[in-house]
Amino acid sequence: MSNSPRLAAAYVRVSTDDQTELSPDTQVNKIREYAKNHGYYVPDEFIYHDDGISGRSVKKRRGFNQMIVSAKADPRPFDAILVWKFSRFARNREDSIVYKSMLKKRGIDVISVSEDVGDDKMSILIESLIEAMDEYYSVNLSEEVVRGMTEKVRRGQAVSIPPLGYRIEKGKFYIDEETAPLVRRIFDEYLHGKPARAIAMDLNRDGYRTRRGNPFENRTVQYILENPVYGGFIRWDIDGKGSRGFYRDGKATIVKGEHEPYFDSQTYALIQEHLAEQHKQHQKYMRHSSQTNSFALRGLVRCSACGSTLCMASNHISLQCHAYSHGKCSVSHCISLSKINEAVIEALKSDLQNSALQIEFTTPKVSGSVDFEKELKRENDKLERVKRAYMAGIDTLQEYQENKAIISASIAEIQKKQRAVSKIDAKQAQKDLKAKIKSALALLESPTASEDEKNASLRSFIKKIVFSRPTSQVIIYYYI
Repeated sequence: MSNSPRLAAAYVRVSTDDQTELSPDTQVNKIREYAKNHGYYVPDEFIYHDDGISGRSVKKRRGFNQMIVSAKADPRPFDAILVWKFSRFARNREDSIVYKSMLKKRGIDVISVSEDVGDDKMSILIESLIEAMDEYYSVNLSEEVVRGMTEKVRRGQAVSIPPLGYRIEKGKFYIDEETAPLVRRIFDEYLHGKPARAIAMDLNRDGYRTRRGNPFENRTVQYILENPVYGGFIRWDIDGKGSRGFYRDGKATIVKGEHEPYFDSQTYALIQEHLAEQHKQHQKYMRHSSQTNSFALRGLVRCSACGSTLCMASNHISLQCHAYSHGKCSVSHCISLSKINEAVIEALKSDLQNSALQIEFTTPKVSGSVDFEKELKRENDKLERVKRAYMAGIDTLQEYQENKAIISASIAEIQKKQRAVSKIDAKQAQKDLKAKIKSALALLESPTASEDEKNASLRSFIKKIVFSRPTSQVIIYYYI
């Protein structure tokens, strides 16, 4: 298919700070128009979007990162990445240099369809100048926005989305009568001694959800309790950035707000005193050096109610459902390590006597093994692309038929190899698994083997262990 156009990806981004930029659909149209006129073809699956996201960093740009991951695949999936402007690709010169260099080594060009920089040596200077101007614009705009928001905070005005229990109108928070009872319930229950986790569980049980529609967790309730907006204050990070750790890094400033509080200053101070006392009693990462989370069943035991992993409890002698600890599961699965260890050993011994264990054939891939599913998907994608090229009038019927025959033959060959490899002797699999069980049992009952050694042995053939607290039953799921 020598006369066929080269494949290209399109990257489309619309930020939140530029009202003059083109819409996503318009950017795609202009990119496709450029591709058609310059010998490129852009399939739908190679169009990557990031809507409402700044180009200052790539961390939160899911579409960008998916595109980079695709570009690293072998063989190379496309020959170029087309963007409306270089600023859509990145507004940070460091990111631009890193990713463009990586792509260039792969033989993939980044092309701006609206900024013709040419392809001679002067193009290097022109492109660098454009990127420097884009970065300057972005930094300057960010400083102006932060300066304006900081001034509004000093006047006690709202600069963020309203928290649960409030609505915002013309830059001011007003109590939202629809969700106000929920906020009052949380504070009332806390002031009467109910822990945050218990409050979260009860809210979930009664069908309540957060502003984003998620179940409540203990940390969600904790954040509401610590938020000074309910006491009539506005909180803002002094350097103009969203503070990590729920504003616990010491950089936030708190001023008296213009909005109506949920309770008086004395009640607010009382709540904060209770919270501060709790933080002293339960400091994060406060553990004795002799304590460890290493145990034989680490990461293997699952809750029968919600499927979450059972993790080490704070007493370090029992396990508890991770979701239950965070108020997201309603069934406690607390069990001592000694009891769950005994139950698993007994289940393994019982399975040794079973003549036909249920095995899932999902052997982890070893280095150099062939991923047939990946190969088949790649060939089927090729088949779909040549079909689209024909439907779009890019390829002739003869070219389409020739390419289809070549790709179909490749698919048939891959399927043939896949069938040959997948013929596993079921009896041998049972025999191999029971040998692993015997070896693991010897290790589990050994007084000298470490917990990590036991865990590694179990993970080599156990997919998961489901524990039911109501019935005290243990079910082991194997793989080979």
